[in-house]
Amino acid sequence: MIAEYTVMTVIGMLVVVGLEFFVFRSGIFRRAKYWAALFICLGFQCLVDGWLTKLSDPIVVYNPDMFLGIRFPFDIPIEDFGFGFAMITAVLMLWQWNLNRRSEEAQ
Repeated sequence: MIAEYTVMTVIGMLVVVGLEFFVFRSGIFRRAKYWAALFICLGFQCLVDGWLTKLSDPIVVYNPDMFLGIRFPFDIPIEDFGFGFAMITAVLMLWQWNLNRRSEEAQ
């Protein structure tokens, strides 16, 4: 059986990175503010996701056939970090692209 959540997470990450490099070209990967925001979100993701997915008393339960089964830290499936990266990056990429576009129009 294919680990569907894993596959979809990897596809999501690749699509977002591809969109940044080949379509939107917002430049966020070169900005320290992007990496700082990602790091801050990652910290809060560990706290919240760790509480939601803790094996001792889970609120969110994953089908073991749909992901790799690797959990770190706090019993968080590693795929959740890839999904979070894709989601946060997509939002910030579009935000920065829109700011860049408005700045170019104003010139």
